[in-house]
Amino acid sequence: MKIDQTIFKAYDVRGVYPDQINEDTARAIGRAYARWLTPKTVMIGRDVRLSSPSVQAALIEGLNGEGVDVVNIGVISTDMLYYAVATSGVDGGITVTASHNPREYNGMKFVRKDAIAVSSDTGLMEIAELTTVDHVDTETKKGTESSQEILAGYLKHIRKFVDMSCLKSLTVVANANFGLATQVFTQALDGTPVKLVPLNETPDGSFPKGRPDPLIPESRQETIEKIISSGADLGIAWDADADRCFFYDENGDFIDGYYMTAILAALQLDKFPGGKIIHDPRLIWAVEDTVKEHGGTALVNKAGHAFIKDRMRKEDALFAGEVSAHYYFHDNFYCDNGMIPALLVLEHLSKTGMKLSEVVAPYRAKYFISGEINNEVDNGAAIIARIKQDYGDGKIDEIDGLSVMFSDWRFNVRMSNTEPTMRLNVEARSQKLMEAKRDELLAIIRS
Repeated sequence: MKIDQTIFKAYDVRGVYPDQINEDTARAIGRAYARWLTPKTVMIGRDVRLSSPSVQAALIEGLNGEGVDVVNIGVISTDMLYYAVATSGVDGGITVTASHNPREYNGMKFVRKDAIAVSSDTGLMEIAELTTVDHVDTETKKGTESSQEILAGYLKHIRKFVDMSCLKSLTVVANANFGLATQVFTQALDGTPVKLVPLNETPDGSFPKGRPDPLIPESRQETIEKIISSGADLGIAWDADADRCFFYDENGDFIDGYYMTAILAALQLDKFPGGKIIHDPRLIWAVEDTVKEHGGTALVNKAGHAFIKDRMRKEDALFAGEVSAHYYFHDNFYCDNGMIPALLVLEHLSKTGMKLSEVVAPYRAKYFISGEINNEVDNGAAIIARIKQDYGDGKIDEIDGLSVMFSDWRFNVRMSNTEPTMRLNVEARSQKLMEAKRDELLAIIRS
């Protein structure tokens, strides 16, 4: 069987079901992962997509066929896989998920023992190559499949990050985008006076309202309207696999992941002084300034959950954040989590009595940003080469895509690791300058 090798991305597997990813593909990937890692026991979970049960079953069949024992942890958020693998002592884990991609997609994310991410730099391309090798059955003993419930332990784990007893009677719009997030968050807040106003809380892998990605501006209006109509203190939205969370203030204004990275970095440094903070190069000034003010060390790294986690382990970093709203914690096995940031924000608002708009106001007033602007392109390399030439008088770095900095503005342009999309981020010392430079760059990208 020939497998479309383009489904193997920088840090996961993703493709359209059933054309690029199907049960045969999953079975082959299971066998390839087993040959690459030679594990004894692996944990397997899945998201709510309609194709995930059969893809997961085939993946387990492939693993079992190589003599690997599988612990099936059922329908999970991606961050629940990290918890389960890191705390159980198994040799690895895979979750069947396409994260925030549209309903027709599916995919997989992989970890090794201790929830160490598997990326294109650390084994994923080797797994891809092994799917091209014909399998010959041997006398290997067939592996077993068992099941395990992990939610109770996961809830206990995430609650340890905050003082749950201090939470006040805040009202929160919680938009799960038809994943598990609101159901999990409701249980995490059990026994507290926090009131949730649920939105799209019933899991539904058909994603009836479209792509389950709160980062897309057109998907935000429903959350904004619910915040206003309910008089909520804030809103939180998650993507379908719930490993990212997005915040709105009490006015319904969306808070960029860039600002939230700076805010969460400050909260972590106040609790654990002197730590290292990892951030991606798309937008940097607010994070660098905040980390310095709070006595930490800011380190820039290539975007992508697998790359960020690798760097966190090497640096023994306290916290990491990305513009894409992935937030990582030292005491969460250096992994990203979609619930812990929400709890930390509720704790901060409860202790200070501040409104979320007041918390973010200093950043909005000083760091003027475009927000991430996505453009589908066919010739990304040529466009980036032209931009590099046109803005060659600035300070250039190519840690991830192309970043160019001037005294009063900077930008990053990069191709997505999972889609044929060019992503642009611009920041400047004034709104007027940001808008002018944003439009300049968009004219080149869209020409």
